[in-house]
Amino acid sequence: MAGLGLAAAAVAPGIAAPAPLKGRLKHSVARWTFPKQSVAELCRTVKDIGFSAVDLVGPEDWPTLKAHGVFSSMCNGAELGLKNGFAGKEFHDQLVERYTRHIDLVADAGYRNLICFSGNRNGMDPQQGLANAEAGLKRILGHAEKRGVVLVMELLNSRVDHPDYLCDRSAWGVALCERIGSDHFGLLYDIYHMQIMEGDIIATIGKHHSWFKHYHTAGVPGRHEIGANQELNYPAICRAIRDTGFDGYLAQEFMPEAPDPVESLREAIRLCDV
Repeated sequence: MAGLGLAAAAVAPGIAAPAPLKGRLKHSVARWTFPKQSVAELCRTVKDIGFSAVDLVGPEDWPTLKAHGVFSSMCNGAELGLKNGFAGKEFHDQLVERYTRHIDLVADAGYRNLICFSGNRNGMDPQQGLANAEAGLKRILGHAEKRGVVLVMELLNSRVDHPDYLCDRSAWGVALCERIGSDHFGLLYDIYHMQIMEGDIIATIGKHHSWFKHYHTAGVPGRHEIGANQELNYPAICRAIRDTGFDGYLAQEFMPEAPDPVESLREAIRLCDV
């Protein structure tokens, strides 16, 4: 009875406790989009909203996540930035060294997803970029498979945010997946970036979802909140993701513009909780 009384006291009179999330999609949020909160504060924020994962966190912050019971849904820290990636043969030796070490860190921590990037074209033919990326990734793929880690290459737009980035269309990313042919390599399908580059979001998810290991959100245009003031229908998109049987994470990666960024995140999770 005492426990019941404490629970009741935690909710102000006349205010209903928020309904639990439906659990049909697993939710996360990109750490970098909440720069004013420490990692510990962000952990408390997500737990208060009702989910328990943070995206794009490196080894230095994993102990804090673990202390709060929050999962690292997409690990980072092995990359050489967004411009110098696996499409550039000149970066392969350094990337192989860094990713081999990081794969072990991810696996030892009990995590699974590790982000990677194509890097920029730098005048390269896209087909040559495919061949280069395949060769570089296959040097670390066996180790990732052995340790149970999934390498996930992000699709980014080259029109607004990342000029000259090579993996800027789903077709190129899917072609790379098909060449590599492993369940331990796939794509981070960033809905914001791909709306800018090609649109046709729901049809693309339906056609290529087997290669999409992870999803990111943001509003178009502007990369801000995902509600009614932007052009994407996120509830419909999330239903399409859900209906594929996706069991990975959907991470909010918008830059909050409203005065209360936590409330923006809470509303985004509500919209995507289908």
